Amino acid sequence: MTDDVAAGQVLAPPRVLTIAGSDSGGGAGIQADLKTMLALGCHGMSAVTAVTAQNSIGVQGAWDLPVEAVAAQLHSVLDDIGVDAIKTGMLSSAQLVNAVADVLEGIDRSIPVVVDPVAVSKHGDPLLATDAVDAVRDRLLRVATVVTPNAFEVALLTGIAVHTENDQREAARALFEFGPRWVLVKGGHVNVEGDAVDLLTDGSVEHLLRGPRFDNRHTHGTGCTLASALACYLARGLDMRTAAAQAKAYVSGAIAHGFGLGEGIGPVDHGWQMRSLSVE
Repeated sequence: MTDDVAAGQVLAPPRVLTIAGSDSGGGAGIQADLKTMLALGCHGMSAVTAVTAQNSIGVQGAWDLPVEAVAAQLHSVLDDIGVDAIKTGMLSSAQLVNAVADVLEGIDRSIPVVVDPVAVSKHGDPLLATDAVDAVRDRLLRVATVVTPNAFEVALLTGIAVHTENDQREAARALFEFGPRWVLVKGGHVNVEGDAVDLLTDGSVEHLLRGPRFDNRHTHGTGCTLASALACYLARGLDMRTAAAQAKAYVSGAIAHGFGLGEGIGPVDHGWQMRSLSVE
């Protein structure tokens, strides 16, 4: 027993807030975020933006929460508990994007904000309304410490089709026009013959984060998991390059251990490290 525990002064873990939609199947969204935060030693908190009826074969329905309910959740957490990092996920309407941006514009700029511009589910179901795209570009990216789009989201936000590493560089340059401090263009759908290469850059220095591809179709929740892991490592005080590299390593392990549930695409395994240790 440590002196702090003996004295009843247990230190709280890093505090990470996710602002995202709920996935009833448990593989993505709020559920994936909170599992990742627990696995990486952080205290996860949530502001639910939408409720989805979702399983391994698709999204059967989605309902936004009222803007006032989302704003109230944010203020409840920020005004009392506080945060060490924030991650945004599914914000399906312009009204929700603007409401979240209004709150984030008022926080300390030293608090990392990871923006995952969720636009479509793993099954191809749209999760971002057309009128929300401009709001993401004009409001949300301005408050982002780092934005983490995949190839589809890059095309939606910039009009640039990403097929190669050079396309990733062009896309990153275009995204900087909207104000984020860092851009992480994911490479899961790029150059599928080789490694999965994510491009991380602050506009002057470039880092290529390489990882193996796995012959595993159970990849539901990869984007949410990577963004949440990045927020966790930033909350723990790591620099952006190290945080991104460790987040990629964590999600690569989660993909490798992804498992089947239901009839369709199963989730990645957020607890793969803990289960690996228990086996040993």
